[in-house]
Amino acid sequence: MTSTAKPGKRPAISHFSSGPCAKRPGWSLQTLEGAFLGRSHRAKEGKTRLKLAIDKTKSLLGVPAGFHCAIVPASDTGAYEMAMWAMLGARGVDALSWESFGAGWVTDITKQLKLKDARVLTADYGHLPDLSKVDFTRDVLFTSNGTTSGVRIPNYDWIPADRGGLTFADATSAAFAQPIDWTKVDVMTFSWQKVLGGEAAHGMLILSPRAVARLESHIPAWPMPKIFRMTKSGKFMKEIFEGVTINTPSMLALEDYLDALAWAEKIGGAKALAARADANAGVLNSWVDRTAWIENLAVVPATRSNTSVCLRIVDPAVTILSLDAQAAFAKAIAALLDKEGVANDIAFYRDAPPGLRIWTGSTIELSDVEALTPWLDWAFTSEKAKLAG
Repeated sequence: MTSTAKPGKRPAISHFSSGPCAKRPGWSLQTLEGAFLGRSHRAKEGKTRLKLAIDKTKSLLGVPAGFHCAIVPASDTGAYEMAMWAMLGARGVDALSWESFGAGWVTDITKQLKLKDARVLTADYGHLPDLSKVDFTRDVLFTSNGTTSGVRIPNYDWIPADRGGLTFADATSAAFAQPIDWTKVDVMTFSWQKVLGGEAAHGMLILSPRAVARLESHIPAWPMPKIFRMTKSGKFMKEIFEGVTINTPSMLALEDYLDALAWAEKIGGAKALAARADANAGVLNSWVDRTAWIENLAVVPATRSNTSVCLRIVDPAVTILSLDAQAAFAKAIAALLDKEGVANDIAFYRDAPPGLRIWTGSTIELSDVEALTPWLDWAFTSEKAKLAG
């Protein structure tokens, strides 16, 4: 059994939460000095700052000309629901669900929008549905990266460029960390508080020309809340995608996002961000490979997330316990490391199998992941000793 002696080195930053995520290296409140506060977001200067965030986002993500990007209410959830409520119902829908957020979109289309022609393709935690069974004559909903299962799509090759329906990608923990094939995406959403460590409450909605055409040709069968409307008199409201937000945004949160975008530009853009996440996840996965008591929840290596790494405890002394007891054991490890100031918020998501969930996105420093792994061993050994006691 691993020694119960505490490791000598601690992570410099203990923030391993999967959302909101760690701030970028070197961040402090002083970086927000000069924020456009106490003024209308509709003032010229306010709209300029909002448009700057949109333009920098498009530039960093390599969004093609002709696509539109907006800052919208209610984080990634608001952005994705905005797209679903405005565009679905024109044809059948295939919804992919392999973790809790994908399951939430299924609930929306079946219980709230009550779409009659909705087909659900599911998989257990740790797996992807059979992507070869997706029907692209229909609209297709999926999560690019399953934050609560640690399972991501391996690439976008399974999506045809000449599809009949629209593709809706929830990319909240994938944007800025994983490559995007824009020829395969019609709707993409994400939130500031994930890969770039921004503040909450704002979502980003990116639409292809095909998605805009759907908005102008399709009238939903259900009432549309004001914050979901993207057309007026049947015409696309382009101004929403140029910094004229639907509701009042936090200009302080905006300034924080602009700071994160500037940092991303400084270190080399999207490729550098992805490389940092890959390296961080690589350290954690290498530790998993040589550690008997833990496994990656994602079964197939090519589908393992490089941001939200989800792990399950496979030591026989734990797996013989009831699920409730296994959950309590995993939470005890997380609580112990939180108390030590080594790792905050690494317990599994409430709907996921018991285990640990560790964020390895680009704002995490490699040295902190390296320092964390001995502490994981220490915490496991400490809690396992209590089982024997």
